[in-house]
Amino acid sequence: MSTVTTTKPSPTAAAPAGGPVLADEGRIGLRGNLRHIGALARRNVLQIKQDPESMFDVLFMPIIFTLLFVFVFGGAISGKGNQDEYVNYVVPGLMAMMGMNIAMGVGTGVNDDFKKGVMDRFRSMPIARSSVLIAKIVVELGRMMVAIAILLGMGFLLGLSIKGSILDLFLSIGLSAVFGSSLMWIFILLGLTMKTPQAVQGMAMLVLMPLQFGSSIFAPPTTMPGWLQSFTDVNPLSNLADAARALINGTPLGNSVWITLAWSVGITLVTMPLAVRKFRQKT
Repeated sequence: MSTVTTTKPSPTAAAPAGGPVLADEGRIGLRGNLRHIGALARRNVLQIKQDPESMFDVLFMPIIFTLLFVFVFGGAISGKGNQDEYVNYVVPGLMAMMGMNIAMGVGTGVNDDFKKGVMDRFRSMPIARSSVLIAKIVVELGRMMVAIAILLGMGFLLGLSIKGSILDLFLSIGLSAVFGSSLMWIFILLGLTMKTPQAVQGMAMLVLMPLQFGSSIFAPPTTMPGWLQSFTDVNPLSNLADAARALINGTPLGNSVWITLAWSVGITLVTMPLAVRKFRQKT
């Protein structure tokens, strides 16, 4: 007489793709999240190493913009022969612009990863969805620091003088990084919403151009029409540029630092949950 042996399925047996990932995601602790972020950030850095041309914007954009604005607009704004004065005005403003331009690349990168199927691979892995996005922001912040270092180096070559303390200089860099990281969540959300990287870039330019040129980055707003001055006053890039300029030049800060921090926190609180939710829906 033969016997039939039945085996109960193991509780650790493989489940359909997607089930355990979503179930485990909520149980991933802080240490696990940090480990995932570190691994994914390393993956993004290796991508840059394999494609060094992706660093061209970081390496050359600060040089081109500094030379362009100092020698094209410096004499007209500060008077012929007073480019040094304009350097101390525009370089802190360009720090704000660097963060915004680099943040745009995060959105196109996320969109491109979906097109290449990279996100399908992440979907099959038991990792927190937010770690994929945070890792991208960590790497882009590193790229931003490289751009700001080159920008300041060009500024020093053209006559930039730090009239505040070294601590004030680092505070201005940190403030630019905080605001830049908040902007990255906006562009990540755009990258998750738009269908193509070209659409992300086009929409980003529609946002970038009015904010950059309708601000105090390149010229004092006192010569602007009244309606444009009103826009400049509430433009977060103006507050960041004014804060960085005051820290570097040793002038009174006013409320520009606190307003910039408030913008950074507000943008992050609104867009980060939306971006993570959209990312989970797409994966």
